[in-house]
Amino acid sequence: MVTPVFNTYRKNIADTQTQLIRLRRSININSLIRLAAIVGGGAAIFGAVQSEQVSAVMVAFFAVIILFTGLVWRQSRLEIRKTALENFLAVNENEINLSEGEPNRYSNGAVFADSRHPYSGDLDLFGPSSLFAMINRGATPQANALLAEWLLAPTDAGVVKARQQAVGELADDCTWCQEFQARLWFNLHHPIDFKRQFAQFLSNSAISFGNRLLRFYVKAVPWLMVVLIIAAFFVPVFSGIAVFFAIVHLLAAVGCGRKVNQVAGMTDKAGRLLGAFAAAFELIENREWRSQRGKELFSSLRSTTGGSPVSSIFRELAVLIDRLDYRLNMLVGAVLNMMALWDFRQVYALIEWRKKYGTDILHAFDAIAEFEVLGSLAAVSRNHPDWVFPTVQDSTEPFLAAQALAHPLIPADNAVANDYQMRNHRIALITGSNMAGKSTFLRTVGTNAVLAFCGAPVCGHEMHLSVFHLITYMRIADSLNESTSTFKAELNRIQTVLQTVDNQRNTFFLIDEMLRGTNSVDKYRGSKAIIKKLINYGGVGMVATHDLQLAKLAEEHPGVVHNFHFDIQVLDGEMLFDYKLKDGACTVFNASLLLKGIGVEVNEN
Repeated sequence: MVTPVFNTYRKNIADTQTQLIRLRRSININSLIRLAAIVGGGAAIFGAVQSEQVSAVMVAFFAVIILFTGLVWRQSRLEIRKTALENFLAVNENEINLSEGEPNRYSNGAVFADSRHPYSGDLDLFGPSSLFAMINRGATPQANALLAEWLLAPTDAGVVKARQQAVGELADDCTWCQEFQARLWFNLHHPIDFKRQFAQFLSNSAISFGNRLLRFYVKAVPWLMVVLIIAAFFVPVFSGIAVFFAIVHLLAAVGCGRKVNQVAGMTDKAGRLLGAFAAAFELIENREWRSQRGKELFSSLRSTTGGSPVSSIFRELAVLIDRLDYRLNMLVGAVLNMMALWDFRQVYALIEWRKKYGTDILHAFDAIAEFEVLGSLAAVSRNHPDWVFPTVQDSTEPFLAAQALAHPLIPADNAVANDYQMRNHRIALITGSNMAGKSTFLRTVGTNAVLAFCGAPVCGHEMHLSVFHLITYMRIADSLNESTSTFKAELNRIQTVLQTVDNQRNTFFLIDEMLRGTNSVDKYRGSKAIIKKLINYGGVGMVATHDLQLAKLAEEHPGVVHNFHFDIQVLDGEMLFDYKLKDGACTVFNASLLLKGIGVEVNEN
């Protein structure tokens, strides 16, 4: 089902493409003007040299430098605007692609997959076509790690409600969220942990340069050179003095080039793209936050910098690094070093910046990561307006109730929604035919619970649940590396489930077809014994099974175990599945019909 917000995405794509066409034309024109400035400026300088007037040469030289620098600056601004538009275009195209079943451009979280986790493997939390891949709109490593953390461990109800408010606020502001995504999109093309790189720069004690005398002289150099140049217009001898100092400054810059490059190397990787981070922080700072969590995160940014806007602090550092890179242009770098010992000035400025702000500013990356995660959940809410925020509360006893609950990873046109109420029972025993929907229903419950605990909306019309510790028993496989058979792997997993239920009172379990790796008699006896153990431990959850004999446990333990089932209808020899959860035990099974469909007749005698 395509929602109206996708029309907004398509309009954004069309408008941005139009803007990009105009901008590329402006960039081409500016490039031609810059070429003309180089040719014309060279001719002007040559003419001044032919006139043999020093003042004319200097005027022509500096005029060309100023004009060329202005054109370079304008080109840089145009390129920055072009990158911003391309990123905004990519953000919108990604939403359209996701709706059409294509992979998410953001990380799918495969690095966070852990087969030993209580539920992540069974509920498809990470990897291609996973819950993480559906949700994620975070470009930074910190955002990816934080989203994984939220998916892997529930929090308390108060935190969930605070997240829900923040997600709801952002879901209503598509423009802000997409601008925020666009300003951080560059992280997808630079697989670097900028926070870690930045931390190394801030904590590196090796960054030092010169002494107090040199620092004082560097501050005085521009004034000295200006005085000498002005004096040269009136007293010719000062021309030679100005040239002498300029040559000394240039030689000093060349002689200390290795040390300057060392400092630049420490800051380059960490700081070159800080201007883009600054733009993202600026969006946060310029927004009037309504939700409590939004206000708290905004306040945390100010507290790490003594009240100064993080955007201006990061932009200041980015400007310093850009200025230091002027040395890479031999002509510009030579002139700047002759006139102002430019490289030395920028190195001292970087050292002062680091001394002023220190490592506290690193916490700003954590705040921006949480805004990314909240924005990711907001995108889910915006793209699925029929999903609802569940009612979540703390409770010592797990409980769950839902109406029209469907699996969030199944397309809406194919998903079948079910109702469930935990009334007069603690364990739902679900029997049913092969392929009738038992496993999908258990995953539907588990996956939506994980969404709920993150502060996200769930795929349903209504959901009430407590914050519980979730554990699953679904996909059990052998391991050649660990010399583990399927049955041994099942025993290990069920032992973990039993220990968790016994030791952690607020556990909710989802168990799908126990002991598949043994014969039918042992399977029934073992499964019955395990369920009785869960009952004795006061366990709460759901068990799906093909074994109809286990349904008798509901009679043995009234008020504790209740039967539900998924069944089939057979019409003219065809099996019809409705995938609807029904009350009571199942009475119709389909194994013989399935075998008959592939040419195997089952003798019922």
